[in-house]
Amino acid sequence: MTTIDDAARPAGRCPVAHGFDAMGDDYYRDPAGHLAEVRDATPVFWYPYLNAWIVTKRDDCLEVLSDWKTYSSAANSAADAPEKYQDIYPPELVAKMIVGQDPPGHTEARSVAQRGFIKEHMDRLQPEIEARAHRIIDRFETNGSANLLEEYSLELTTQTIMALLGLDYEYEPMMRQLRDDLFSVLSSAHEPLPEPKRSEVWDRFVRANLVLREIIDSRRDSDADDIISVMASARKDDGSFALPTPQIALHVSEFAAAGTDTTAQAMTNAVIFLSRNSGALQDAIAEPELWPRAFEETVRRRPSSTFTSRRATRAVTLSDVTVEEGDMIWVALASANTDPEHVERPFEFDIHRPDPTDHLAFTAGRHTCLGNPLARVQGATGLRVLFERLPSLRPDDTAELDFLRMALLPVRRSLNVHWDVADVERSKERTVRTLNLEVLDRTEASDGVVTLTLGHPDGGELPTWRAGAHVDVHVPNGELEPFVRQYSLSSDPGETNVYRIGVLKEVSGRGGSEALHETLLPGSRVTASWPRNNFRLAPSPKYIFVAGGIGITPILAMIRRRSVPGRTGNWSMADALGPRWRSCRISRSTAIGSLWFRRMNSESLTCPDCSAKFVKKR
Repeated sequence: MTTIDDAARPAGRCPVAHGFDAMGDDYYRDPAGHLAEVRDATPVFWYPYLNAWIVTKRDDCLEVLSDWKTYSSAANSAADAPEKYQDIYPPELVAKMIVGQDPPGHTEARSVAQRGFIKEHMDRLQPEIEARAHRIIDRFETNGSANLLEEYSLELTTQTIMALLGLDYEYEPMMRQLRDDLFSVLSSAHEPLPEPKRSEVWDRFVRANLVLREIIDSRRDSDADDIISVMASARKDDGSFALPTPQIALHVSEFAAAGTDTTAQAMTNAVIFLSRNSGALQDAIAEPELWPRAFEETVRRRPSSTFTSRRATRAVTLSDVTVEEGDMIWVALASANTDPEHVERPFEFDIHRPDPTDHLAFTAGRHTCLGNPLARVQGATGLRVLFERLPSLRPDDTAELDFLRMALLPVRRSLNVHWDVADVERSKERTVRTLNLEVLDRTEASDGVVTLTLGHPDGGELPTWRAGAHVDVHVPNGELEPFVRQYSLSSDPGETNVYRIGVLKEVSGRGGSEALHETLLPGSRVTASWPRNNFRLAPSPKYIFVAGGIGITPILAMIRRRSVPGRTGNWSMADALGPRWRSCRISRSTAIGSLWFRRMNSESLTCPDCSAKFVKKR
């Protein structure tokens, strides 16, 4: 972190809180606690390191946040691009960051962007967040330890924002780096970046934004509901596009940062608080509806962004201190949330507070965090799944101070945790795990029946299963809660990357199968549970399988199971001794592998209906 030369600073102001140090260990250990040490004596004080006034009392903070005319946000995006990039990123474009605009520009940009962040949309995204959380934990649960921040919290928030933006996995490395670079750009408005880091950050930032501009242009006429498409397709009353492409790319960069790191920091901080408050942790595990409260109490006690800043447009007085026109003001959100004049027992971690959302962690006024509905759904879901799966998880050292030291946003870089690996087997008995899958293939198997091949978008392996298993499929249902329907797996259990199901369209049913037929097409995303088995195949030296209609699906997996005793090969059609086989449902289904009418240790079978002959494959 760059230290600004004191000689370059303006003349000092009074009062000064001599014990406050936004770069010291006490601040990074507990920002609210460190601010409380100076709040009573100097509720508003000058902080030379940032050339700014720091405001600590809740009432003063609300006054600053509520009056955009007197306290401008424009200085929050005052960073300039290097000269070689100013034709691509001129100062007037950088000034259009949502966090750094005042009305009317802020109003116009926010009104477009917030269409992608409505609470109902975030709630519909919850099953996908849950599915991704389970899949991430699958990767490390048997290790017994992890860097929770990197391996879980940031992984989950990054994957979620990718889904929200409608970006495939190939863009994930770029978006991860863009997240970090955007924070560096924002911080440089107050804490200048040294060379060569400044050029390196802007090189990457501009390259990523040029890629985003191409994606935005390709979605200008899209009717999809991902945030990029929503912003790209928005139009004014005269029919022109609401926002230019470069500005949308800038806002997407903001979302990549704010939508990932801040929530990841909050989830990780929650683990620390819960480890120190075992009663709260046990209450939340026993009553899952308390997880949103655990998240809210975490961000009250330690907001991810401990400050937000404004510039005074005229001389004002706050707590008897005169702030001159043009002075920078840093609003101490962490201090406002623990102001004893507003909060009882401010430093206790209490998930049973009567009004859990009564805090300023997401700021207030026109600049209330645009993504707070996403953060709230994602944070509560991520914590619930984590402790459902690994209830014994605890930090190795809650006092470890591994931070990227920025005063505005103290970024924790790691939290090493451990757990009892016995949790893994125990959780399988009590936790319904979900997967976020993609429809890889859709085939019209027969009249009214489709077969769907499902796989994970990253191409990775899926949880193993045994013949007879089924999955719960969450079928889209418009704006309503999705249908949940059970379908047997008909693929080979030895195929580790795909699941295959068959679905009969029940036109007089309750709507689930009909909705699936209409909405799940190749490329569609769908949430499914881990396989569960209520129809296990018992060991036997000989099997005769009999099934009809859609009931054949679990039988297919049983036949294909390679470990079936006495199995010596697959059947294939050898020849057709008569023309009737093409219209014979038994033979045609057998030929394409969707029906087996007999299982015996013979070398050949003949269809009793049409005389088609089948032989064992070698």
